[in-house]
Amino acid sequence: MRAFVTGASGFVGSKLVDRLLDSGWAVRGFDLGRRSPDRPGLEFVEGDVRDASLVNRSIRDADLVFHLAAALGASRLGEAAFMAVNEGGTRNVLEAALRHRVKRAVHFSSAGVLGHVEENEPADEGHPLDPRDAYDRTKLAGERAALEIAGRGLAVVVVRPGWAYGPGDRRTFKLIRSVARGRFVLVGKGAAKQTPVYVDDLVRGTILAAEKGRGGEIYNLAGNEVLTVRAMIETIAAACGTKIPRLRIPMGPARLAAGVLGSAFGLIGKEAPLNPSRLVFFLHPKPLAIAKARAELGFAPEMGFAEGLALTTAWGRANGWI
Repeated sequence: MRAFVTGASGFVGSKLVDRLLDSGWAVRGFDLGRRSPDRPGLEFVEGDVRDASLVNRSIRDADLVFHLAAALGASRLGEAAFMAVNEGGTRNVLEAALRHRVKRAVHFSSAGVLGHVEENEPADEGHPLDPRDAYDRTKLAGERAALEIAGRGLAVVVVRPGWAYGPGDRRTFKLIRSVARGRFVLVGKGAAKQTPVYVDDLVRGTILAAEKGRGGEIYNLAGNEVLTVRAMIETIAAACGTKIPRLRIPMGPARLAAGVLGSAFGLIGKEAPLNPSRLVFFLHPKPLAIAKARAELGFAPEMGFAEGLALTTAWGRANGWI
């Protein structure tokens, strides 16, 4: 069996590629650049999902497609550029899969399509959608494109992952490093809730979605624990052997500073240490309910957040990231 994986050099994508290879799959990875070493059964194509012709050629002979490639929330891009990747790229990949009669496809969406879960309690797959920024709006457009193509005959399963973390995730390690070095300041009360998911659990859930998910359906893939941002930060601090500072920034001034810094750093082509995209973590709760994935996929997360953070920080120290 042959799998085609976009975003194959990314944090989750690279772990997924390894799991598929370990299970005996032949894998064709697709990404802007290659970070993975050579392995038997792995072929790599460097390319952009906006290149419909290259995507169409590269997806040939695939039995299964995993579409993870995306322009990320912290990217210094305008909304049109986000849309070209997150909606247009999704169409390119899944239209090619439909054209080549691929058996099944899994599309990675985002919990960001929920925007802000008002009740701050786990939201199921039918929760109202209210994306708040360019990334979230374009991820919703990509999700809708996937479901529309599913309606035309491709067995597309959509997954919405929780707050993914684990060894090798550069985004997570920026946060961990700031906590470890005593540079982290809590924004607001830290009451917004998230459902973190360890990367190995997320990869297992993704493969279960490919094997058992119903075409045209959405599945949340998150961890068992519903945690406030403050509890998550305190767990990170404990894993690093430190404590979070008592000082915190009220939400109002933080929003103002994020807007000013984001604009100022954008003028010089750099990402600000605090910008509206990073503020989303503190501002908008996005806890996910996983009852549907449990019942239909047999999804059962194994890693608790404290244990997963201990493994993550140990990896970071061993590799000089902390």
